Amino acid sequence: MVPSSLKFGTSGLRGLVVELNGVPAFAYTRAFAEMLKEDGSVAASRNVVLVGRDLRESSPSIAQLCCAALQEAGLVPLDCGALPTPALAYHGMRFGIPAIMVTGSHIPEDRNGLKFYRAQGEIDKKDETSILAWHAKLAITAVPEAARAMRAGAPDLDLIAAYKARYREFFGAGALTGLTVGVYQHSSVARDVIVEMLEALGARAVPLGRATSFIPVDTEALRQEDEVLAGQWAAEQRLDAIVSTDGDADRPLVSDASGLFLRGDLVGAITAKSLGADAIVTPVTSNSALETCGAFRAVLRTRVGSPYVIEGMAEAGRAGAQAVVGFEANGGVLLGSDIVREGRRLAALPTRDAMLPIICALGEIVAQNKPLAEIGAAFAFKAAASNRLQDVATDKSAAFVAQLQQDETFRSNLMEPLGGVAEVNSRDGLRIMANNGEVVHFRPSGNAPELRVYVEAVTADRAEGLLEWGLAVAQRQVAAAHASTVQRA
Repeated sequence: MVPSSLKFGTSGLRGLVVELNGVPAFAYTRAFAEMLKEDGSVAASRNVVLVGRDLRESSPSIAQLCCAALQEAGLVPLDCGALPTPALAYHGMRFGIPAIMVTGSHIPEDRNGLKFYRAQGEIDKKDETSILAWHAKLAITAVPEAARAMRAGAPDLDLIAAYKARYREFFGAGALTGLTVGVYQHSSVARDVIVEMLEALGARAVPLGRATSFIPVDTEALRQEDEVLAGQWAAEQRLDAIVSTDGDADRPLVSDASGLFLRGDLVGAITAKSLGADAIVTPVTSNSALETCGAFRAVLRTRVGSPYVIEGMAEAGRAGAQAVVGFEANGGVLLGSDIVREGRRLAALPTRDAMLPIICALGEIVAQNKPLAEIGAAFAFKAAASNRLQDVATDKSAAFVAQLQQDETFRSNLMEPLGGVAEVNSRDGLRIMANNGEVVHFRPSGNAPELRVYVEAVTADRAEGLLEWGLAVAQRQVAAAHASTVQRA
């Protein structure tokens, strides 16, 4: 029986370390291997599969289990060590090699996960179904002792060096000359890569806040201590911006000179405009001003999760878009088409990447000779905020959202303080636009026991107040549902 915490969410398989680190990591990797062998896609890579990891304490042992499972399946695992997820994916897509990244991204250290990549990029929902089917068919109950003893080889190329060269060669050595940028290192697997990359592009990088244990930096729901630290660093030093990433470096974190972090969808919009995108693809949780800011010819909305954004980028390409950029509200940018500038080509990389938006946002400071806060303000985004209720069982979140979707009277009563309901969007969770023009969006997380709440309002203060109200409403409803369940029991 599959442990209850292990599930495919918006980005790979995730769950508690105590439930993943052992037979499940081995078994799911064996299932992935059998899927690759079944359709013959691994043959082109000479049966090679890349395995990378983040800096969580549990990641090395889980990566070892992945390598063991691949070898037992008759494949050739290459241990790529600790490196950014997009660096692993870039190498895999560049040379046609499948890959596995051991990471829990931004979630707490007691959890971890596996991100699976075909040679063409991230697996899709159909692949997830195939992996689950193979997992059930194999019914693995133990890790063979011989498999535990195996040791994987290493890749011939320096994957991190190749990843850095990708951006150095496209943007040019002096692209960020004159900037002083703080780098919040914490426990990001890219903490040294960012410093080296910025300096290679001409900026002065100032390392800040390096951690000795894992910190779960969530770019959609920042910890108050991270925001306080950024403000302190900005006050103490003359910085043009502060940048960082989540744990596996596929989501960026970018602040202006005052230490105020820009929302991820705004960073994505700045990136897309910087690259000359004529079409953007983004989930329904991104700011509604994207359609009205006038920066993009086409805006395609999707459900939350990179697989849906990838599908949307393919759709935009088929519709004739020449420069397609996808991004999520968490800031992760996916490059859906090649970008050509002054004879230099940046190859498409349809997986979330933190480095590209960091460089583009900083590059706009140089190109426009304006502070980042002013550059962001030009997009006229509505004030937005988001956070989540933690430790909320997925079934409780889903029940609350389902009631909102199906019970019009319940929904109307709930939204009465905002003047009632103007329109709803159930593409992912329930996004409600109130009659006063404000937005409240409730969405169960796809990869953790959390209920996400997103809001939009006219001012930042009002958005924070609205978020507090939305969280309180959700908390009451979830608690009431739990009490009702207990009483029935």
